[in-house]
Amino acid sequence: MTQEVREYVKEKTQELIGAATCSREAREAAQAWLDAAGTDREAEETKKYIAELEEDIVTVDGLAAFARSEAGAKVFGGAEAAAGVAKHAEEIKAAGAKYCDCPACAAVEAILAKKEEML
Repeated sequence: MTQEVREYVKEKTQELIGAATCSREAREAAQAWLDAAGTDREAEETKKYIAELEEDIVTVDGLAAFARSEAGAKVFGGAEAAAGVAKHAEEIKAAGAKYCDCPACAAVEAILAKKEEML
């Protein structure tokens, strides 16, 4: 991995860690990767980090489905707010988005765009 890619991924990883929508597992993997960056553990942690990010990123279809569920209504603060999230997911999908555009998923998408350069 070049230093330029490493610095980019570090920046996006910090954004991910700071995102309220970041899962505990993704936050832990992000921190483990940051701790290993530039060390002899970097390659191993990079593979683990990418695997976790690929597991955690939410597709727009997944976002819409979750927003329409009972659990989604609880997370998003009620049925009306959840319906708005589902509508938003449909709108960004129509505009060509593949993934949720929350801060965590946006950071993950940016990191995964560098996947080949990271490995």
